[in-house]
Amino acid sequence: MHIDLHTHFLPPDWEDWASKYAGNRWPRLEHCDACTANMMVGDRLFRRVTDQCWSPERRIADMDRLGIAKQVISPVPIMLCYWAEAEACRAFSRLQNEYCARIVADRPDRFGGMATVPLQDTGMAIAELRHAVETLGLRAVEIGSFPGGRELDDPAVFPFFEACVDLDVAVFVHPADAVIGKERMGDYYMPNISGNPLETAHAITRFIFGGVPERLPELRICFAHGGGAFPWILARVEHGWTVREEPKANIVKSPREYAKGLWYDSLVFTPENLNFLIAVVGGDRVTIGSDYPFRLGEEDPVGFLDRCGLDDAARRAIGHGNALAFLGGGG
Repeated sequence: MHIDLHTHFLPPDWEDWASKYAGNRWPRLEHCDACTANMMVGDRLFRRVTDQCWSPERRIADMDRLGIAKQVISPVPIMLCYWAEAEACRAFSRLQNEYCARIVADRPDRFGGMATVPLQDTGMAIAELRHAVETLGLRAVEIGSFPGGRELDDPAVFPFFEACVDLDVAVFVHPADAVIGKERMGDYYMPNISGNPLETAHAITRFIFGGVPERLPELRICFAHGGGAFPWILARVEHGWTVREEPKANIVKSPREYAKGLWYDSLVFTPENLNFLIAVVGGDRVTIGSDYPFRLGEEDPVGFLDRCGLDDAARRAIGHGNALAFLGGGG
């Protein structure tokens, strides 16, 4: 059995949000034919997408071909829209959450789902999270690494994490629009290629130094792309905590201990990288993640595990056991 924790979906269509609400950054779909569409932001082409994003039947065919028993589907990060007015973003979140919940309800054996919430307004985000859990039946939520222009250790974000613990909701962190050094990354597709890993490393470091896992040890939180660059800078983070007083302000244990309490997906591209990640954070904290259906992801996540030389226990844990633990056992 294999569970892919990191896959993205889109509803097949939605209203032109820019005509209903202020802002010219709302994503929209322009369908080319039954199987392809242009994802637009204003008048700019953001990405060409296929029915893999919205068709459960197409996804299941791919899953069967790849040996994936279950996908956990989450919004395409540009759909988080933290830049928008919160009420409009809540409505946009609701339409995504309802579509996600419908897919999961129709085929709970093949899909789990993650909600999105308007995290630029903490109170509104908590209300939408509660609706997603109690009414729609979703058990996880995707958030950006810099939601609403706030770091993950921002006091305004902390009540949302508390609500996730209270509601027994798992949190999946994926870089959204804001990326460290974005003003220097205008060429070569760098915001995604190098920006996302750097952004995630910064987010995890702030999350740990800010004391969130110290105060909320029950919070189940997973970081996309193998934690980005974080596993590779953890030794420096640890050393900095050892020799400087500033990083000790909110935590009593070493950063490495907190890092071993987080989850990470397997999207690191080489067996050497995956084995390093396991050595750093532990084999019980890594899950399959492919970034399906996008080209910068892993096209064959099960085949990738086959190439990594893992023992049977590690294969079972990364293949499905760790995902079930992260999701709370409900898949």
